[in-house]
Amino acid sequence: LPFDQHMLLALIAPRPLYISSATKDLPADPKGEFLSADHAEQVYRLFGLSGVNTSEQPAPDRSIGETIGYHLRTGGHDINAYDWEQFLDFADRHLVESTQR
Repeated sequence: LPFDQHMLLALIAPRPLYISSATKDLPADPKGEFLSADHAEQVYRLFGLSGVNTSEQPAPDRSIGETIGYHLRTGGHDINAYDWEQFLDFADRHLVESTQR
């Protein structure tokens, strides 16, 4: 069946979603990964939530987003300390929010 990646990401709504890319990981298509996050945001809005909140891919090494988080890290195909820091900060924001409700 024909479908685009943003459709799969949108199925995760309203749960938090984090996507990471790397500047030199071109086979993974960092621009396409960002665009998928951007377009999945439409479904999150149906739940009254916001996503990456921009249609412009952020500069490298800057994390963005609310319920959909995203960062483009400098480097190649890998997971490093910067990635883990962003993942854990995002998880902390959403886990703390959910326990305070």
